[in-house]
Amino acid sequence: MALDPKHIGRKYGPYKYVLGVEKMREFAFAVSGGVPGLGVVKPPEGLSPLLYDEQAAKAGPHGDVIAFPTFAVTFAMAPFGEVVTDPELKVNLRMLLHGEQEFEFGDVMKPGDVMETTGTITEIYSKAGKDFLIVVTESWNQRGKLAVKGTWTAVIRQ
Repeated sequence: MALDPKHIGRKYGPYKYVLGVEKMREFAFAVSGGVPGLGVVKPPEGLSPLLYDEQAAKAGPHGDVIAFPTFAVTFAMAPFGEVVTDPELKVNLRMLLHGEQEFEFGDVMKPGDVMETTGTITEIYSKAGKDFLIVVTESWNQRGKLAVKGTWTAVIRQ
């Protein structure tokens, strides 16, 4: 069943998420070649100390540890998850494929930041026997700055 374009413009959220230094550090280690499950013992080779070392980061340009860019997935995808499970859209999750995701970054993400994320369905269309569902999310920090804008594409096989 094709998705109904009448849902374009529908909004989801807001979702709040507080960034924690340990989770940020573990994420940076994991995506940089660390071994999940062994704990955070030492940083993977080549990883910037700005992503894990509090003392080095305090002396750095942002004054604190900063999040690895794709850490944004941990909080910014909440509205997308709500969209694909919204019973009014009738998305068949067994037929859903991850199409792509894209991030635009504004402000750096630091420990203690409180992100508020909302999402909007911006496109629904069919092509080559598949439905495409595009959701744009915006995550604003407590300083009133846009930290991350995400574009999430789901492909639903018919």
